[in-house]
Amino acid sequence: MTSRKPDEQLARDSRLRLVSPRSVATARKAVTDRRTRPAPRPPAGTPATADLANRARASLADAVRLARWAELNLGAGDGGRPATAGALPASDVERAAAELRLTHGQIRVGWDRARLSGLVEVHGGHARPGWRLRAWDRDDTAVLRGWVALFDAWSLVHPAPADIAPGAVAEVVEAMPQLLSLLQLSAGPVTVPDLLDLLGQRVTELRDERCEVPYAGEPAGSRDPAGEAVPAESRPLPLARLLRWALGGLAAVDAVTLGPARATLTPLGSWAVWVKLEQICVAAQSPAGNIEQSAAAMLHGCARLTPGPARAEYQAWLAARPVGHAVSELLHAARGEDALLRGLAFEALRVVGAPAEREVRAAVREPALRPYALLWLAEHDGVDPDEAQEVLTAEESTWLWVDTAAAIADHGEADLLARHLDSAVRTTVPRLLDEVRAVGHPRTVQVLVALAAAHPDPALAKAVRRAAFQVHTGGA
Repeated sequence: MTSRKPDEQLARDSRLRLVSPRSVATARKAVTDRRTRPAPRPPAGTPATADLANRARASLADAVRLARWAELNLGAGDGGRPATAGALPASDVERAAAELRLTHGQIRVGWDRARLSGLVEVHGGHARPGWRLRAWDRDDTAVLRGWVALFDAWSLVHPAPADIAPGAVAEVVEAMPQLLSLLQLSAGPVTVPDLLDLLGQRVTELRDERCEVPYAGEPAGSRDPAGEAVPAESRPLPLARLLRWALGGLAAVDAVTLGPARATLTPLGSWAVWVKLEQICVAAQSPAGNIEQSAAAMLHGCARLTPGPARAEYQAWLAARPVGHAVSELLHAARGEDALLRGLAFEALRVVGAPAEREVRAAVREPALRPYALLWLAEHDGVDPDEAQEVLTAEESTWLWVDTAAAIADHGEADLLARHLDSAVRTTVPRLLDEVRAVGHPRTVQVLVALAAAHPDPALAKAVRRAAFQVHTGGA
């Protein structure tokens, strides 16, 4: 239903890049001066890229050994029994520990690190070697990206104390970028009391932003003056414990080294934080400057940008947030009524990459998100973006076509909407209208009315108006 090669004029409109990012991106003229901006230089003393990559290889050496062992022994490469998506079964842990001469604990940790760094990828409930494993020995950039993916997932590598509320843990995870920035800017050790003070300030700011009333002077489980129990989210946090946990998680991924009552970023950790700070500064200095906006506001701000600047905005916005929180916020924006935001949200999720896969797979069960999620997953699996449409059924393609038409009707021009109709006709207009009526998109009537008003052919416009009336009245 949707053309894999959209009309050239449609492709040039940056707001309509909803389905085929590669073909549209090549049709657009790059007009940003960011490409001529000289590459920023890292702080003095930062090791060379090759040295950083070798440090990352050393950090993930056990994970790489385990991923290669799994490829040979768990059928991922020869069609035998595939590895499970989650934790390795006890029998496989036993075999791997014996053959690799590692402890059971090292095997379980190595497997988690292999999955989080992209050395092992999960597809359809099974794990298989990731492309980074193939490039590990020859591609320094792939190695560093794999380590940064692990760095971003530090809170998963080092589970939080079970007796602390998940909301409190989430607050600390959200506050950690500020602590990491302090460590990076200090270029040396920072004392735990200083980090604890900054953590407390940041958590207070987060609660103020949510308009929560603090109960800083009351013990957990206390009651307010009216006798009502204080919500768990408003009770004092065990900040010292949470800070120890967070620093332990960062140390577990080799981003931080811990000393007596102090912490210091490793060269890898310092480089990663500098990269993220640079992304944030670029976005803050750009015309869009959406770094502090919500996902929906950021996507609206990026709607008129060409692909390069838009991708830079996405990267900077993501760098300023915990990856899980950012993915959830993008999907929440995609569930709204604005079809334009749906397409742009999945463009931003393409920048996230593998860490978004679990939530995108879950989104397949939602009718409004299903076509976008299926295209995202196909491209994530290596399918060419221009050929990814083949994974959609006729009904899913029709839904996506109507959703794209809704975005054009809301944000585009009449001639673009008419061209969108012309690009979709494979056989006859009546057959197209039958398919559109049958798919049950909630915006079908509005889309058909807008199409009828936009199309210059009176006969075709009349047929489209008749179809809109039939959908509105429930007729055949």
